[in-house]
Amino acid sequence: MLRYKMGKHFDWEYKDGKLQWSRRQESIDREADLDGIYVIRTSEPAERLCAEDAVRNYKRLAQVEQAFRCLKGDLRIRPIYLRTAAHVRAHILLCMLAYYVEWHLRRAWAPLLFEEENLEQDRQRRDPVAPAEASAAVKRKKARKRTPEGLEVHSFQTLLEALGARSRATCRARSNDMEGAAFQQITPPTPLQAKARQLLGL
Repeated sequence: MLRYKMGKHFDWEYKDGKLQWSRRQESIDREADLDGIYVIRTSEPAERLCAEDAVRNYKRLAQVEQAFRCLKGDLRIRPIYLRTAAHVRAHILLCMLAYYVEWHLRRAWAPLLFEEENLEQDRQRRDPVAPAEASAAVKRKKARKRTPEGLEVHSFQTLLEALGARSRATCRARSNDMEGAAFQQITPPTPLQAKARQLLGL
């Protein structure tokens, strides 16, 4: 009972080698009324932070957890043994800059990813307590695995791999009498690569 914090709902007595116990029904009923309910408390006055925004800000903690997952997973940052405080600060700065770049890339490339394109606006409109549901646009992308323009929808990692397939080759013309002049040629972008550059304003 102590492990599951249920002792508060029971009266018990051990006497003459016998254990006698009974339920505190009033306490049980009072807790049952609160099943599935959580309370968020803040020191901010209601004029500065309404109840809905308090819930939204609390749920933004999930974004902090996502950032740490990104640093450890997507960016593949591993513990590094650093000897000075300046090196530690520099390492943290580089990690945060890398995440900042990825954060902006994900928002710019949202039309090409399995992600919401108007996430912040949708969060302001919907009930902050109700479970979040994917928008119709995201459901279509997941079902068809294609954008409205017919491009393949990607995860962030597979999109980076697709963009990394573009290459720059050094070509040299052969000549009998002299060494041919060298020139560089970049492979033409695929429609997906061109769209990704367009979304970045390049």
